[in-house]
Amino acid sequence: MKLIIRNAKIIDPQSSFHNQTVDILIVDGLIEKIGTNLPNTHNAEELKLDNLHVSQGWFDSSVSLGEPGFEDRETIANGLLVAAKSGFTGIALQPNSLPIIDNQSQINFVKTKAIGHATTLYPIGALTKNSEGKDMAELYDMQQAGAIAFGDYNRSFENANLLKIALQYTQDFDGLVIAYSQDSNIKGHGVVNEGIVSTRLGLKGIPNLAEELQVARNLFLLEYTGGKLHIPTVSTAKSVALIREAKAKGLNVSCSVTVHHLTMTDEKLDGFDTRYKVTPPLRTEEDRQALLAGILDNTIDMITSDHNPIDIEHKKMEFDMAKNGTIGLESAFGSLTKVLPLEKVIEKLTAGKSVFGIENSAINEGAVANLSLFNPEGESTFTKESILSKSKNSAFLGMETKGKAYGIINQDQLILR
Repeated sequence: MKLIIRNAKIIDPQSSFHNQTVDILIVDGLIEKIGTNLPNTHNAEELKLDNLHVSQGWFDSSVSLGEPGFEDRETIANGLLVAAKSGFTGIALQPNSLPIIDNQSQINFVKTKAIGHATTLYPIGALTKNSEGKDMAELYDMQQAGAIAFGDYNRSFENANLLKIALQYTQDFDGLVIAYSQDSNIKGHGVVNEGIVSTRLGLKGIPNLAEELQVARNLFLLEYTGGKLHIPTVSTAKSVALIREAKAKGLNVSCSVTVHHLTMTDEKLDGFDTRYKVTPPLRTEEDRQALLAGILDNTIDMITSDHNPIDIEHKKMEFDMAKNGTIGLESAFGSLTKVLPLEKVIEKLTAGKSVFGIENSAINEGAVANLSLFNPEGESTFTKESILSKSKNSAFLGMETKGKAYGIINQDQLILR
């Protein structure tokens, strides 16, 4: 592919062209030249888009796609296309398929399915066999096959010793352990955040304590064992404070937060709409503000869509019975720019690469063209027509957004929405 991107503003503090509006010549997947008014001596295709901005490729650290087993919810092929058109050059695939991705052959299967797509798929292997929390899975074999981390999606490790052993074992090959944190005993049969809203609606609540106790325990284990720990989708002010203290101690811990926890609160539940039933539950405005503060002071390392397609049969039902989860790739960028500065949004959509050991290069001449294309300006409303996924369970329907993703350049391909 030969392509000249015209009049693009580069947003990349690591690049010598940061905040400059330039032309970018890409030849065979590499950035050959950056400058103003570049001559088209290569007979290259030219790309001109309104208020075009370019950054390093965005990475989503938590995406569920269904395949294998739940292709009615989403396929790998369509999911990667959705990610590309939403501005993501890489996604970490959760192991919650059928069968669970808990061995080398399953890692090879999903990686093979992703060959040829512009968005790169990075599989997460289950930490325990069938994600049952009993016996450790074949972690080293999965890492050799291409797994970038190990965790059981939205399942806590009730057995503290199992997590301790996993943190010790993975140090031999520099593995990353993901520990979703929610105490199932304290959660009980809760379905939403415990507070004024749950009381008013008569729904069983999940106290903040369910998350915070587990976060504290997992951080104690990390301090004891060493190793690398990632705590995904934190949702409470106290969790952020605990992780801030752990980082100050020098522990190798990272964490993420979802787009919906940064942009919504449990007040959304008033209509009993199951689109807002997520894990962990939407919390209070106080928690939301603490999460935003954690982003701004870099306690929270990355933002994820936690994209989780659910078929209509498991969403359009009684609130207590409905499955948790929302899709979020398509709405991620436009929602975040409403609540955070642009450069911080870009930083937190790219920072996950370094945590997960994925190579990332600044936008400079000679670098691989791994780019996200977007316009940070312009107000719009997220509607059903905005959804590209097979499943339509979006908590963002009707929300006002700012800016839009145009697409990506990656793997020597240009994908536009």
